[in-house]
Amino acid sequence: MGTTMDKLPSHRSYGSPRRTHPHLRSPLFVIVATVFTLGTLHLTLKWKDTASANLPINAAEILRKCNFLDAQPGPPADFHLRTQSDRFQPGTAPTLIRNATIWTGRVSGHEVVMGDLLFDKGIIQAVGHIDQSTLDPYDDLVVVEAAGAWVSPGIVDIHSHVGVDSVPALKGAQDTNSFKGLVLPWLRSLDGLNTHDEAYRLSISGGVTTSVVLPGSADAIGGQAFVIKLRPTAERSSSSMLLEPPFSLNKSDTEHLSRPRWRQMKHACGRVYSGTRMDTVWAFRQGYDTARKIKESQDEYCAKAMANQWDSLGDYPEDLQWEALVDVLRGRVKVHNHCYEATDLDGIVRLSNEFKFPIAAFHHAHETYLVPDLIKKAYGLTPAVALFATNARYKREAYRGSEFAPRILADNGLRVIMKSDHPVLNSRHLVYEAQQAHYYGLPDNLALAAVTSTPATVIGQDHRIGFIKSGYDADVIVWDSHPLTLGATPKQVYIDGIAQMAQPFSTDKPAQFQCIPKTPNFDKEAEEALKYDGLPPLEPAEDDSGVVVFTNVSSIYLRRGHTILEVFSSRVKKRAGIVVVEHGAVTCAGDCSEATIASGFRRIDLDGGSISPGLVSFGSSLGLTEIQMEASTNDGKVFDPLTEKVPSIVGGDGSVIQAVDGIQFAGRDTLLAYRAGVTTGIVAPTSRGFLSGLSTAFSTGAVHRLAHGAVVQDVTALHISVGSSSASISTQIAALRRLLLGGGDGDLAQRFRQVAEGKLPLVIQVQSADVMASLLLLKREVENRSGNAIRITFSGASEAHLLAKEIGEAGIGVILTPSRPFPGTWESRRILPGPPITQDSAVALLHANNVTVGVGIEESWSARNTRFDVGWAALEANGQLSKADALALASVNLEVLLGLNSEISDLVATKGGDLLGFEGKVISVISPNRGIVGLF
Repeated sequence: MGTTMDKLPSHRSYGSPRRTHPHLRSPLFVIVATVFTLGTLHLTLKWKDTASANLPINAAEILRKCNFLDAQPGPPADFHLRTQSDRFQPGTAPTLIRNATIWTGRVSGHEVVMGDLLFDKGIIQAVGHIDQSTLDPYDDLVVVEAAGAWVSPGIVDIHSHVGVDSVPALKGAQDTNSFKGLVLPWLRSLDGLNTHDEAYRLSISGGVTTSVVLPGSADAIGGQAFVIKLRPTAERSSSSMLLEPPFSLNKSDTEHLSRPRWRQMKHACGRVYSGTRMDTVWAFRQGYDTARKIKESQDEYCAKAMANQWDSLGDYPEDLQWEALVDVLRGRVKVHNHCYEATDLDGIVRLSNEFKFPIAAFHHAHETYLVPDLIKKAYGLTPAVALFATNARYKREAYRGSEFAPRILADNGLRVIMKSDHPVLNSRHLVYEAQQAHYYGLPDNLALAAVTSTPATVIGQDHRIGFIKSGYDADVIVWDSHPLTLGATPKQVYIDGIAQMAQPFSTDKPAQFQCIPKTPNFDKEAEEALKYDGLPPLEPAEDDSGVVVFTNVSSIYLRRGHTILEVFSSRVKKRAGIVVVEHGAVTCAGDCSEATIASGFRRIDLDGGSISPGLVSFGSSLGLTEIQMEASTNDGKVFDPLTEKVPSIVGGDGSVIQAVDGIQFAGRDTLLAYRAGVTTGIVAPTSRGFLSGLSTAFSTGAVHRLAHGAVVQDVTALHISVGSSSASISTQIAALRRLLLGGGDGDLAQRFRQVAEGKLPLVIQVQSADVMASLLLLKREVENRSGNAIRITFSGASEAHLLAKEIGEAGIGVILTPSRPFPGTWESRRILPGPPITQDSAVALLHANNVTVGVGIEESWSARNTRFDVGWAALEANGQLSKADALALASVNLEVLLGLNSEISDLVATKGGDLLGFEGKVISVISPNRGIVGLF
């Protein structure tokens, strides 16, 4: 713990509005100006002596440009003498945060200062113990009592498309990719930056203060990226959001009066939107060769100009299209390279050495952990690696992605960054990526640095952001718990010293959440990831003793009908519990004695862990998809009778497809889910529109369909979707009305008859509250005519909170997908964000209105994180949900809502903690249906 204080000297600020540019007062400028003056004087005298010389009228400007041709980017020498930020908003009051626990980012992320934090005029003035004499001059000081809360620098998202791939996703607001060519360094993300993106406010509420807005990856070189701060500005323009834009952006006449500012550029390797890998690398080489020729001609031109060889020299050689790529070769651009596989990484490393330019970071980079020595061979400073924590296998290039990559890369001395690729992941929860990386072995100091100081350093802004230090920008987060704990949420976020939330809501967290989580040991798993070249075996071993005894158990949760109860707690009993399992069935739980058990049993110490019901996954194509973007690995999509002709061979418009016929077992996402406590998957056929089909329930741990217990239930529910598609919403509801009232043909009519009779649940994928209201009325209409209660579940349901009371009264269940809402579409734009923006979360509000709530996922890779989703939901509910209630969100509640008729479920054993937090590690699945105990 540190107790130091940093204080700012009192000097005029860099970037303050004055007629004289601040660089003209810097020591660096004095030196440069002297050199330039002497050079000009020498040139003038030489010209007088050389009658044949044809000195151009702009010779001084040319020489000035040539003098700074290879000047390297960075802040001016007097930057840290500033007393006011160039982004300061007049009228912003000075702020003092008292009694904070401050993670500064300094000393490799190890420094923690207990004390105060003072910022004014957009910059941090003092950190640590602050004398009263320092505070006395402030008449309007805003004092915030932190009461020991953790404070960190603002989060820096190094890979975002916020503002260019903006939400809601409307066609007129998508400017991520250009398809005009493979190499387009002249394009700029700034030119497409939407100031009305709904995500800015949400991301700020998660602590994101700075984002690098990148073009997309459709091209080998997609264009120039820009660093922005997310706060709204008085000017309301895109340009006013920029952080240190290059001087050349507006052709400022100060461009060559100081060191240039860093520029950012997006590259993408592999197979881009057209062509093979060979095409892509050739496009790179051709583009760089063009830039090299321009650079060499500039160097030759300047060599002649500096030697006073003006005859026939002509104009300075430059090309607006290629000037940014020339700057890459001059080392003035941070190159962000979207690159996955070893073969592509190797090609880019060779390219960087061929043309001698550095790479700032490899992004996505799923195979970098397999080839760390290759990364170190890149030209110049070793690139950083910007990763997802667990998002992988969505395309072939990501198939070998590993949750242990951050830890392995750090062990090999590479800098690790966690990123969002927003809106691929909601950048509001970028700190969650750091939390997961820490859970799987990345040291805590590096995990928190991975979203603060490391990305700030890599983008060349570590002189002002990413750290809490005097003279740095006042981008600060006050947290409700340690930032690496599950569900950590800002109490307040400051950008440029300005509080970003007018009335933030905070939840009460348990005391242990103020400490760094004690995470499990994954050494063996990380070693196997390398041993098996990224594809380690995931199938569990099976106990062969017949009897397994789990000891040192802190809590036991078991299902009682359609509820979950905590049947044993070591806190209550004041001693650890024991669970006895014989051939997959629990024969004793809690108060058991090992002495009464026959010899030859296997004993497993849970070290204070827990036993709880296995979880259920729903919402993605888990079990129907292995690699999302590889059609040959998927079941495919069913025909939609509202928009296309259904082949007569399957029954035409009267057909209903069953997901059970297309289930694929032993997929990597499926087995990873099993190893994370998700023992049952429920999946419906992937739909093109209105009609999906019949879902099925399957065991995520089974090796094939014929294995005992592989299919838990052939048919669970009938699934449709009502929302924006090629058929109008009114057409879809009309079709649903007709089918529920006895229309339709064949199997489709029969299945809807079962729905109308209350025998088969109907699951409706719907987001809009307006559509839900129409469906509520339709349910009432059909029930009045049939006299039967219909079992309906809304899935997706981003706007369900707007009708929580009515949905509860109608007896309709809700599966929130995703569990943490995001306004990705127009139909889902009216989300309930939850703390700190709103007091209630959607889960809590629906639960309070007697709605049976479940949580779902959108993509298969995230099934493994279901345990954290429900734990997080309970934390956001601020005491309204117990741990048993949280477990129910992804187990018995989903079973009820989706029509799974099961009285017995698998159990999951965790070591070191329970299933709902970062302390526990799943080590066993107890399966009474399959009669086995799986061991990991």
